[in-house]
Amino acid sequence: MQHATPAAPAVRETLERLLASETFGRSERARKLLRYLVEREQAGEADRLKGFSIAMDVFGKDGDFDPSTDAVVRVQAGRLRELLQHYFANEGVAEPVRIAIPRGGYVPSYELNAIRLPVGQEPVEQAAAVTALSELSEEPGVGAPASLMSSTVPEPVPSLARHLQLFWGAMALVIAMLGVLILRQSGDVLLNSDEAASAIETAAATSSIATPPVETLPLVYIAAKADGAEAARVAASLRAGLAGFDTIDFIGRDAHGPPDPITDATSFVFDILPGPAAGDVTLELQSVATGRVLLSRNLTAADSAPAAVEDSIANILSSTIPASGTIYGYIEQSGIGTGLTECLVLNDKYYLDQSAKSHEAAYRCLENLANRDAKSSLVYSELASLHLEAVTDHYAYPPGATVEQAMSFAHRAVQMGPTSPYAHRAYGYLNSRLGNSEESIRWMHKAYELNPYDLGMAAAYGYGLIFAGKYAEGTPILAHAVDTASGHPTWWDFGLFVGEFMLGNMDKAALASDALRTTATKSHYLAARLIGAKAAGRDQLASKLVDELTAKFPKFAADPRATFVDRKYPADLTDRLIEALHAAGLGNAS
Repeated sequence: MQHATPAAPAVRETLERLLASETFGRSERARKLLRYLVEREQAGEADRLKGFSIAMDVFGKDGDFDPSTDAVVRVQAGRLRELLQHYFANEGVAEPVRIAIPRGGYVPSYELNAIRLPVGQEPVEQAAAVTALSELSEEPGVGAPASLMSSTVPEPVPSLARHLQLFWGAMALVIAMLGVLILRQSGDVLLNSDEAASAIETAAATSSIATPPVETLPLVYIAAKADGAEAARVAASLRAGLAGFDTIDFIGRDAHGPPDPITDATSFVFDILPGPAAGDVTLELQSVATGRVLLSRNLTAADSAPAAVEDSIANILSSTIPASGTIYGYIEQSGIGTGLTECLVLNDKYYLDQSAKSHEAAYRCLENLANRDAKSSLVYSELASLHLEAVTDHYAYPPGATVEQAMSFAHRAVQMGPTSPYAHRAYGYLNSRLGNSEESIRWMHKAYELNPYDLGMAAAYGYGLIFAGKYAEGTPILAHAVDTASGHPTWWDFGLFVGEFMLGNMDKAALASDALRTTATKSHYLAARLIGAKAAGRDQLASKLVDELTAKFPKFAADPRATFVDRKYPADLTDRLIEALHAAGLGNAS
């Protein structure tokens, strides 16, 4: 590679080809960051390329941005470096100009590339050589050595010389990899869990972790280290439960080999250990890379008894495996997520908040994956539900949302994931909201059968039964899910309110409605709170809620029946709600 500085037009041409490439087609943030860095540098503003200004100009941060606690710029710059390395080793192997972002700063550098192919010749040989060499190692982020990627001769080298160059390049790479492996082997002995955790955090911040495929999910293993009937039951239930979750990749063998803080960054293991007393079993969830314990739960002999073990494991898995659980929380905090895990976290945050802003963030994230032809059924099942939310709650995004499009997403999810509980739940949810009660129950029940260890599926089945008018059947199922799961979406509480309300259990209905107090963005949630407050004798709160409903949702306050009919509530539920709202002081309820 020559060290002459390329002309500005050549840099701009290379930049445009690079931004239009397949490598960068999957990362809007990387494209935006690269364009900003190059254009600012080319405009003579290299001195502006500091973390603070990048955070505000590219990532929309405000003046309160603190680079010591928010690593977004460092992480995204590291990912950009990885993409540049990949591009110039493959698609851009014959680019006349190479662009790099040297570590330790954000100012781009440019160099002329001496590998120039004859006109009409594709860079097959060079790209194949790079690919073959990279496949010699499973180490992420190891690129081809400089001797392979450059030459001191600007014209095509003779075939023999090129072959010799490739040979010595391969030898250099093998030697480099051996050095890495030796260091890592010694590191396996020397690193304790805190040091390994620090290594992951540092790697995430500097992005020495190679960016995994966008749809990669966390890997979860089981390690049985206890004997006895109780431990065997726990292991069997754990295995059955993990196999049913869409949000992870369950590995049906034990984790093997010494942990690596880089390649095992998103791998986790459930250790089944002897408990403190006879018959006890301790279940620990650990990060494979760091050994950090994320959860430790002691199961007594009663907890692991045949009649209780499934509930015990369901409780643990429902708090650790979904996007709202421990594993995803650890991944998000460590900054080591993929496109799919980040979207699932945003999706979960919407169902906890249910605002237009959180809905749009989740929808856009999943929509971006779908536009890139995502292969995960999760993308389409969650898009289906979000799309229907846009229809029924009149969100501005996506514009022109239709029930037909929501059903199209749900249908694709089931096609791509015929055994996916999430896909079946989405189809059931859509049918519930459309008033197709029997179809809703059928799909929800199938989702529950596919993973009875996921309390979310149990809650959805109970919810479907309740809004099909089967209150006595659905309410106990949903109540059990709510009681077992400490943190859950607000729609669980609303469904439970409806079930208890229709069964005449007003104390329980009021308790369920009170859990909706953090959400004031939906008229029917405020209506439930109003009915619950009146039932609990909290007249002052009821009066305040009448005023809030009237001010925020005048259309609903004037004609709540229209909203309930539009949402396809059972006729008896609609009548009872209208009666209760009138008694609670919503004067125009009719």
